[in-house]
Amino acid sequence: MRRGLAVLGALTLVALATGCAGRPPVPIVTAPQYPDFVFPAIPPALGQDRAAAERHGRGWRFLQANDLRNADREFRAALKSNASYLPADAGLGYVALAQKDYRTALARFDLVLRQWASYPSALFGRGDALLGLGRSPDALKAFQAALAADPTLTVAAARVQVLQLRTLQDEIASARRAADAGRYDEARRAYQRAIAASPDSPFLYRDLGAVERKGGDERAALEAFRRAAALDPTDARSLVQVGELLENQGDFDGAVQAYAQAAAIEPDQALTDRIERARARAAIARMPPEFAAIEKTPRVTRGELAALIGVHFARLIEARPARETTLVTDVRQHWAAPWILRVVDAGMMDVNVNHTFQPRNPVRRLDLARAMSALLKLAAATSPSLSARLQADETARPAIGDVPAAHLGYPAVAHVVAAGVMPLFDDGSFRPADMVSGEQALGVIERVKVLLGRNAPGWQQSGEGKR
Repeated sequence: MRRGLAVLGALTLVALATGCAGRPPVPIVTAPQYPDFVFPAIPPALGQDRAAAERHGRGWRFLQANDLRNADREFRAALKSNASYLPADAGLGYVALAQKDYRTALARFDLVLRQWASYPSALFGRGDALLGLGRSPDALKAFQAALAADPTLTVAAARVQVLQLRTLQDEIASARRAADAGRYDEARRAYQRAIAASPDSPFLYRDLGAVERKGGDERAALEAFRRAAALDPTDARSLVQVGELLENQGDFDGAVQAYAQAAAIEPDQALTDRIERARARAAIARMPPEFAAIEKTPRVTRGELAALIGVHFARLIEARPARETTLVTDVRQHWAAPWILRVVDAGMMDVNVNHTFQPRNPVRRLDLARAMSALLKLAAATSPSLSARLQADETARPAIGDVPAAHLGYPAVAHVVAAGVMPLFDDGSFRPADMVSGEQALGVIERVKVLLGRNAPGWQQSGEGKR
């Protein structure tokens, strides 16, 4: 009895394999022709319809054997027996995909999704149809939806990854073309889309920062460069941009910090110069209002000159050899007292025999020459190359029409004239008794900075007319 049942069962399987009622035999698929297609799973609500399930299964095997005609027939047969059999509709969508009839495939998958919005197979098939139609952004959304509906769909995850990379590359190329053409709003939007696709890519923020800066939005540029530096702690370029933008905003201490971080990553003399410049500007920004007014004054006083020297050459003064503190009796109440004392202790300006500095007395060109000569000598003491140059200048002993060699002030005047920081007037005179304006004093200080190799734009470099 048992043997008879076994034979009966075997005959039944043979009948299914060879076909019945005129149906072609189901192929044995060892190498699926469309391995990336996602089988339209049968939902529990349709699980009781065995006839439709059989035709649906046959259709999928024919599809994977690339017998598209029989696959189409089997899926339609399943729908004929059950018009609401959604898996078969999805199967027809995949048949259309195999035929490269992407519009028909999209219509089939959309039909299924109108009835079951989260059906993974239809969502994936829709993505493939959209890809075939050249609608990559929409395809990416469809694959993402399929992956959300079924996180085990590794094929959908692979599609998402590839499309995200492709979309990112397209957006970056578009952004760079727009930026090169000066279309900064368009470039900004493209970079923002690229960042939405890859939010942890520091170079995208760096590129966006450059576009924002060129477009005139420095606050947005600063935010982008800061984000780039946060994502990549070795990004010295973004840190330099942060420093420049903070300088533009008047946050000199913040600029110093950004430049110092960049210099720690990529040491560079240019960065060292930027740090010194920003520190000088920070010191100037902290100065009392009287300091800012110096540039406009028609007559610089001794106290104001001491403040200019003390601020612009602070690091040089700090690096000088230790000296005895000089007693000064009349500057305690003066706003520039801290800088006066430093400049006097450094030997750049003298006090009278009665220990008075007379900070409100005007400065004449000879006074300025003596102060600048002392400053150059102090700088030369720490720079062999500068020392050699200044010694060569001094041996030239230039002829000065109104300051003969026997004049007590000649060494200082000759020193600054030969160094080029206080050139002679067109008639060959120096005019040692002339008063010095704030603009003229700053012009001389800028020349000294250039000579010392600092060239920090704390003040605009002056022309030859500012003597």
